[in-house]
Amino acid sequence: MGLNKSHIMSLSTFEDLEVWRRASRLAVDVCVAYHESKNYALKDQLIRSSLSIPSNIAEGAERDADGDFKRFLRIAKGSCGELRTQLYIDQRTRESLGLPVPEALSSFISETREIAAMLQGLISSIDRRSNHSEN
Repeated sequence: MGLNKSHIMSLSTFEDLEVWRRASRLAVDVCVAYHESKNYALKDQLIRSSLSIPSNIAEGAERDADGDFKRFLRIAKGSCGELRTQLYIDQRTRESLGLPVPEALSSFISETREIAAMLQGLISSIDRRSNHSEN
């Protein structure tokens, strides 16, 4: 028997998940940091990928099955990698052009690493509970 939504969410809702709160804060910070950017293509991609992280956590948590939740957590983790890549590109582009690199870029990159690790931990936790409940 797999772990269903009621088992996962009996302890909390997605709003109570620390990883969702941190991903939401990161998305807001990215939106604010790039609000006035004239690099519209990069700005659009950064904002879309940052919004994807907490959105997929929430969508997966609202599904009825552990498999769906894990699938959406994996999508969120992929969006973390996408966002981190775009942040690296922005950082390196600025450096190549001799433009100042905002300090926030380094903290955003670090936060994507930590959120990705938290997502992997949550996925592994769900796997362990699912395996435990099958025994």
